[in-house]
Amino acid sequence: MSTLILALAAGAVIGLALGALGGGGSVLAVPALIYLLGFSPVAATTASLVIVTLTSVTAMVAHARDGNVRWRTGLLFAVAGIGPAMLGGALAGRIPAAVLTAAFAVVAGVAALRMLRSRPAVEGTVTVRPVRVAAAGGGLGAVTGVLGVGGGFLAVPALVSVLGLRMRNAVGTSLLVITVNSLAALAMRAGTVEGLDWAVVGPFVAAAILGAWDGKRLSVKVSGHTLQRIFALVLLAVAVFMLIDAVL
Repeated sequence: MSTLILALAAGAVIGLALGALGGGGSVLAVPALIYLLGFSPVAATTASLVIVTLTSVTAMVAHARDGNVRWRTGLLFAVAGIGPAMLGGALAGRIPAAVLTAAFAVVAGVAALRMLRSRPAVEGTVTVRPVRVAAAGGGLGAVTGVLGVGGGFLAVPALVSVLGLRMRNAVGTSLLVITVNSLAALAMRAGTVEGLDWAVVGPFVAAAILGAWDGKRLSVKVSGHTLQRIFALVLLAVAVFMLIDAVL
């Protein structure tokens, strides 16, 4: 019973993050699955992709209704990451657990610091360059595949800084990018999905989907910049904890 309660609580928090911030679900899901629910790092990254894919679709629908998803921009960004995501997904199982955890912590920490230092962008002030878009999309796809994260915690700042989207549009569009990249990574991990503990993953997903709708409502009431800073602080704390655990 305690495991079920933990799964429901963690799922609700992760769904809230995805709905409100357009990211953060998987970067919080992986440590929750490892430290709270006893998953191995490889199983946690696979389960995270399943959870975040289903939750992202739900949150994306809610944001799309308000016109916050830039479909063309998101698809172009996501297409660049499909190949790297599939390659990363194939290589993930060969990486030692400690290395996978440490890499996850470093990437999360860097993203958190960048978000804390960034300033709100004004749409149209950034010159969009195809090479930069392809590089950002490809790098995001690789991170998604290897670390089992949807990449929203990297996609949102990339969409703001590289493409010049406003925060609310970046949040909605990142959910499209997360869905595409996560599906590509899952395609290379199909053999490991069957071995997941669905008695835990199922309730986790259900709670996350419900949380995503609440997160969407929260994003309307709180400014995008405030949400970004709150998320960055939480992300930084998680990164520090995981890095210490991996090193020690």
